[in-house]
Amino acid sequence: MKLKIYFILLISFAFVSHSVAQDLFSKQQISLHEQWDLDDTHSNQSGLFRVKQYKPLYILLGNYTSNINKKPQSDNPNNSVPDNIPLKPIELKFQISFKTKIFNDLLGSKLGGDIWMGYTQTSRWQLYNGDISRPFRETNYEPEIMYIMPTSYEICGLKGLFAGIGINHQSNGRSDPLSRSWNRLIAQVAWESEHLSIILKPWWRIQESAANDNNPGIENYMGRGELMAAYGKGRHDISLIARHSMHFGKNNRGSIQIDYALQIWDNLKFHTQIFHGYGESMIDYNHKQTTIGFGLSLIEWR
Repeated sequence: MKLKIYFILLISFAFVSHSVAQDLFSKQQISLHEQWDLDDTHSNQSGLFRVKQYKPLYILLGNYTSNINKKPQSDNPNNSVPDNIPLKPIELKFQISFKTKIFNDLLGSKLGGDIWMGYTQTSRWQLYNGDISRPFRETNYEPEIMYIMPTSYEICGLKGLFAGIGINHQSNGRSDPLSRSWNRLIAQVAWESEHLSIILKPWWRIQESAANDNNPGIENYMGRGELMAAYGKGRHDISLIARHSMHFGKNNRGSIQIDYALQIWDNLKFHTQIFHGYGESMIDYNHKQTTIGFGLSLIEWR
């Protein structure tokens, strides 16, 4: 009798363990459709002023650059550093990002369209540089407000999700000569299939006077538009972000970033990132480099 009970308990334990393991290592994709409350069901469930995921949330414990920017320069002489800064090529990088909806159905229930506010912050920390007391080398702050309107069409197997327009501010919050900032009007269009999400973002820089412009010609380096494509299936996520100046000849510049994440425990993922080009950060807007980093992430694009 005892053997029979032990056997039943063993089978039960194995079943529960298998179920728990499946839960821990099964990954539920959260589509852009859900993230942006693009139907009445999600909109009613989410409500206003609820914090939701936006861009990926990660920490790169080691981020190596092929060309650390020891002497940041700008075409504005007030924003050029005169002497080299003793920086090390390996640092820690992290990103946090979130958004919240602040207004429903701006154009009425028939046309729809919601107002969202978003915030993204990326920091680069010289954690391994004890010679200069491990400072934060660069932190970029990016608040924005967006109008997002759902769309309904299909092209090449991709469903049109939304179109939108917004105002975006990005800066590093520093004083001269290290100050960098710009303001943009950003349009965006999004498509999605079962495993693939695509967002196209062209933008127009709001011009400043020459005296106040910390980074003249930044759009010739960090681009006039961005394409983001994210693919997620099972435990794997991979994304690509490409920016381009949309000019050719001497201003034919831009960047590409590839991120890969592998789920290792529930929402925890191993994350790796490769970047090549200009504008890895605001202080590096006109500085070309290749970086590779490894760390952990909690949220991806999907």
